[in-house]
Amino acid sequence: MEHINLIGVISNIVAWLITAILFVYFYRKREVNSKLWKALLVLLIGLFSFTINWQMFGKMISFPILPLGVWLVLLYCSWTNRKERWQVYRPFAWIGFSFNFILLIMTLISAPIQEAVYPSNDPRTYIADVDHAQIVNLHPSAQDQVLQIDLLQNGLNQWSDASLGGFEWYYEMDKNNSKEVVKEGFPYQLVGAKAMWGSGLQSIIYIEEDGKGLLITTPEKQYYFRLDQSLFKERKTS
Repeated sequence: MEHINLIGVISNIVAWLITAILFVYFYRKREVNSKLWKALLVLLIGLFSFTINWQMFGKMISFPILPLGVWLVLLYCSWTNRKERWQVYRPFAWIGFSFNFILLIMTLISAPIQEAVYPSNDPRTYIADVDHAQIVNLHPSAQDQVLQIDLLQNGLNQWSDASLGGFEWYYEMDKNNSKEVVKEGFPYQLVGAKAMWGSGLQSIIYIEEDGKGLLITTPEKQYYFRLDQSLFKERKTS
C-alpha cells in the first residue's frame, strides 16, 4: 500500500463504473432473452484488443487499435452456426472493447490531476515523511555525517530547482588523465524517507557532498534541488 497511486486507482474505478452502467443499460434494453453470465463473459472477452503503447505525461499509455475480443466472439458465432446469437451478444462485446477507450480517456484526464496534487518538481512530494530518514555512505570519499532531520523536514519549501549541467554531477576526473577518481558529486543516499501517500512515486534520493544539494532520481526523470544550509550537522573541532 506504500506505493499506491490514488489518482490512478480512482480513475480505474470510474472507468469500470461507466462500463458497468453501459452494460446494465444495454442488458435491460435487450429484446431477446439472454443469460447474464454469458453477457458478462462476452464483455470480458471483448476487453482483449491490439494496442499501441505511447509514452505520455511520464507514463506508458495504451491506445486500443483492433478489437480482437469482438472478432473472437464473431468467429465463434460463425463457426457454431449461431449468427443470431451474435446479434444478441454483440453490444456486450463492443462495450468490453469500449472499456479500453474509457480507460484511456480517464488516464489522460487523471494525468494533469496527478501532477497538480503530487507535483513532480517539488521535493516535498518525494520527502513527505522523514521520521525514519537517515543517510548512507555510497563512496569511499564520503565522511560520516549526521543528518539534520528538522532542517530536512521544515526547510523543504526553501529548496530551489537547479540545473545539473550534464553528467558533471556524477564524478570529476583528474585533469591530468589520472585513473584516480578525485571526488564523487553525490556520495550519500537518503533512505527511510517516504513520498506523499497516494502519489505512487518511487525514487532514489542522493545528497550532494556539501549537504546542500538533493538529486532525486525517478524511473522517468532526475530532479536537482539546492538549499542554502547544509543538511549535515557541523563537526565540532577541538
